Amino acid sequence: MHVRISRSVLLGFASAATLLACPLAAQAQSAPQDDTTQIEEVVVTGTRTVGRTRLDSVAPVDVISGEVLTRQGAGTELAAALAATAPAINFPRPAISDGSDHVRPATLRGLAPDQTLVLINGQRGHVGALVNVNGALGRGSTAFDLNTIPAITLGNVEVLRDGASAQYGADAIAGVINLRLRQASSGGGLTAVYGTYDTEYDTARGKHERRDGEQTSLSGWIGLPLFGDGFLTLSGEIQEREPTNRSDYAAPGSVSNGSSTTVIGRYGDPKTTSQSAWFNAGKPLANGWEGYAFGGYQHRDSESAATARAFNNANNVVSIYPNGFLPMIGAAIDDYNLFGGLKGEAGGIDWDFSVGWGRNELEYKTFNSLNASYGAASQTSFDSGGLGYDQLTVSVDGVKQIDANLYEPLNLAFGVEYRRETFEVSAGEPTSYNKGPLNAGAGAQGFPGFQPSNVVDEDRSNVSAYIDLEGKFSENITIGAAARYEDYSDFGDTLTGKLSARWDTSEHFAVRGAISTGFKAPALQQQFFSYVATNLVTTVVGGVPVTSLVNAGSFRVNDPVAIALGSRPLEPERSTNFSGGFILRNGGFELTVDAYRIDIEDRIIYSETLGLTRPSQSAATTNATLALLAPFGVTGARFFLNGVDTTTNGVDIVTRYRTEQDFGQFTFTGAANFNATEIVGLPEIPSTVAVPTSPGYLFDRANQLSFSDGTPKRKFVGSVDWSLGDFSATARATYYGDVLVANNTSTLDYQVGDATLIDLEGRYTFPFGVTAAVGVNNLTDEYPNFTPATINGGTGSVGFPSFSPYGFNGRFLFGRLSYSF
Repeated sequence: MHVRISRSVLLGFASAATLLACPLAAQAQSAPQDDTTQIEEVVVTGTRTVGRTRLDSVAPVDVISGEVLTRQGAGTELAAALAATAPAINFPRPAISDGSDHVRPATLRGLAPDQTLVLINGQRGHVGALVNVNGALGRGSTAFDLNTIPAITLGNVEVLRDGASAQYGADAIAGVINLRLRQASSGGGLTAVYGTYDTEYDTARGKHERRDGEQTSLSGWIGLPLFGDGFLTLSGEIQEREPTNRSDYAAPGSVSNGSSTTVIGRYGDPKTTSQSAWFNAGKPLANGWEGYAFGGYQHRDSESAATARAFNNANNVVSIYPNGFLPMIGAAIDDYNLFGGLKGEAGGIDWDFSVGWGRNELEYKTFNSLNASYGAASQTSFDSGGLGYDQLTVSVDGVKQIDANLYEPLNLAFGVEYRRETFEVSAGEPTSYNKGPLNAGAGAQGFPGFQPSNVVDEDRSNVSAYIDLEGKFSENITIGAAARYEDYSDFGDTLTGKLSARWDTSEHFAVRGAISTGFKAPALQQQFFSYVATNLVTTVVGGVPVTSLVNAGSFRVNDPVAIALGSRPLEPERSTNFSGGFILRNGGFELTVDAYRIDIEDRIIYSETLGLTRPSQSAATTNATLALLAPFGVTGARFFLNGVDTTTNGVDIVTRYRTEQDFGQFTFTGAANFNATEIVGLPEIPSTVAVPTSPGYLFDRANQLSFSDGTPKRKFVGSVDWSLGDFSATARATYYGDVLVANNTSTLDYQVGDATLIDLEGRYTFPFGVTAAVGVNNLTDEYPNFTPATINGGTGSVGFPSFSPYGFNGRFLFGRLSYSF
């Protein structure tokens, strides 16, 4: 059942929020008016007019300081810290999902991870090489890896919660996250963190106690003068994270000694070590010009587990693993960023000339495994190939103030950009995918390597131009308009636009709204990724078992196998965004309420594996599909395609109140996100493909429901920060609404369950500049509902749902030492 949020409900909710705010606003009139209550962060995201503050902007923008981000537990995951502070962002914890374990995607407003554009210092960041092709949230997407940038590197993060393709280009359907690097010419700091999980939990087969997932990190930054009047800010982090394990007990029949209390799987966070280094520099030049450069590098080694293989698994070789084995997937990730440019005034225009380059590489290794088709002669460790993606951008931007006889000069921004992208797949060693001499499963168990047929090296380019106008037509009315044209070398051109307005009825109250169109270009990864595994399948023909090798997996959209099933060249997703809301502020109190509707057409999805038996498909459908695949020696195929249309309705509410009393300074914050997505159109197979199908043929029930019910429809965050002298503390409660874990068979569905997590942290600053902090996340040790034993199978590998919006690790204890100079 879909939850609908009608326009009347949105307006009613906004009105109720205003009435509830009135008593608080009345109290705020007596609040102090000094710097402790003035909240005037200047923003650069969502506007190109200099000097706009967060509360003066035409579109809703959250500003999260770097200091707040480093106070989220061990502080080793930027995406987790953002999800803890911004209710519209969710960051689930997939496990046993191959590459998605190592590069976890975040979502904004319940949309796909790649429908949010990420900027670094206002410049387009590059997405990762990985495309998420497993059953985790964000299946089929390829997105920016937020965890490649440590929180210590950031001055603040601006989250624009509004469609912005006309302003910033492709992918900004849900909004924009702008990572603004720390900028300083003096000072510095060091931070050391230690944390661990200490938890008790129930799974389908019994109780568990765990103390695992130790996390340590050492990070620091320093500001230096650059040739006198410039600045150079250096920052870096070294971190280690041990794995967590929330697998269930294996069934006795899957354990060599018949034990009912043995865990043979590993389900949780991967083991991770990483090293990151970043810089941000600027230097004034002659005639008011300035040169700037920034960039960084991260190397990350990550190890996760595949599904456990019991001792009696058909693909186990008992002479190698007498008790079964747990295949491990290693990922070596290298991420590069380098930007530079010049900015200054010429001819009455403020110019910005910039060049940016970024690259992401992921190399797979499969170990503690075997290729069963080689029997006892099999190796146990394999190089499984890798992925690579890079992006080059060259842009010219200009801003000019035009006197148009308005209340203030009209701000005209314009620019052009050239972008080139490359995507590569490299093959693994032959034994990682080959079929050996024995009739057993081929390829490395857990993650067979990429084959030579999967290897690609593709690129594309695009040129874009935009114009952005914003101005105050009177003292109280601000209007903005933007348009952007983009021309891609692989699928053609597109035009997007945006209109926005704001009316300040008084110094305390304003209303704002916008309408825009947007698009997301099909990623190179979605067009050219393929991954085919060779499996040993036994069928009965005329009463006689026949064993044969078959190929099944992902095929490129231009592959003859995909074309035979109706594949066509991918087209961009297109969206129409509507938003409207209000701002209420008085002294130290503020409240913003913004309602939105996002209609998206032709969303790019990852199809079902066509040819396999599914409850929604008749035997005639399966047989007709297999007949189409038979000439290619394939028994199952999936590919990327357009075709799902969705409507997302929601409301964002953010409130804050600051006050200073005799017993300390307090900052109260509250935020909520109400969000519901409904599928209004499903893809259809072309009439030229002679296969009788049902509506779920290309995109079945489980994947449909992951769009509409895979993220919480309600999320609330409430916190209070207190400080008095050298003491300070933070308390936060986060409520997550229920999420459905769907299956193609409805009887196998189950709910994650709603939960409220409580986080506490206390701090003390010593006279010599060291601040010590201790805290706990998830104080009451909350867990989602465990995976039912009927779904989990004999190995018990999957203890909890990966769709849980807050993960499944339990209580986390941490301590932190920081020194500022």
